[in-house]
Amino acid sequence: MSDALRPVGRTRLYEQVLDRLRGYAAESGLKAGDRLLPERELARRLGVSRASVKQAIVVLEVQGLVEVRQGGGTYLVGDGLDAEPVERLVERRRRLPDVLEAREAMETKLAELAAERRTDEDLAALREALAHMAEEIAQGGHGAEGDRRFHAAVTAAAHSALLADFMRSIADDIAESRRESLRQPRRPGRSLAQHQRIFDAIEEGRGKAAAAAMRRHVRTVAKVRLLDWEPEQDVEQAAE
Repeated sequence: MSDALRPVGRTRLYEQVLDRLRGYAAESGLKAGDRLLPERELARRLGVSRASVKQAIVVLEVQGLVEVRQGGGTYLVGDGLDAEPVERLVERRRRLPDVLEAREAMETKLAELAAERRTDEDLAALREALAHMAEEIAQGGHGAEGDRRFHAAVTAAAHSALLADFMRSIADDIAESRRESLRQPRRPGRSLAQHQRIFDAIEEGRGKAAAAAMRRHVRTVAKVRLLDWEPEQDVEQAAE
């Protein structure tokens, strides 16, 4: 039977608020560092409750698009509020714990093997990755490419073809977890410092220390705003 007359989906009210905020930011030409109107004023203009505005702002914060300063308002992190669809965000939240669990299991072992098997060429690649990440951060970026190169260099230094295949099989999920982590406030610099400690242990041939340093790092990666977010499951009415 045709699904043309399947039940009509209903949009959560805060998703409608998100759409309005996106349009408002574009029409107003808001840029990084600009402050949004207070929640109370946004609620008044949109004709919704402050709770719906707050839910929408939490979604923007989870995606790293705004920074909420305690008692100081909400500020854009970048130019515009081009948020991804909420359902995609919910799916990423569902999948992320499994990805992080797999990363901890595999990457701690890779770091240990790297400390035992690394060559001079491997160490050079690790140093280059650290330098690249440091340069990205110094220029105001998140250091994502340097981060990717560092973890790829650790995998290569382990000289385990099968583990490398496993890592390639979840490369897209790892990239997603990397982006999620590095857009947390002050995370890029902390991540770089943790990479340095991993490198030091690998360079010195201390396998257990390298594994422990990598475990601490991946557990830091797991501390993201997305996992604290509880998406609203009940569909709200268009009017409150």
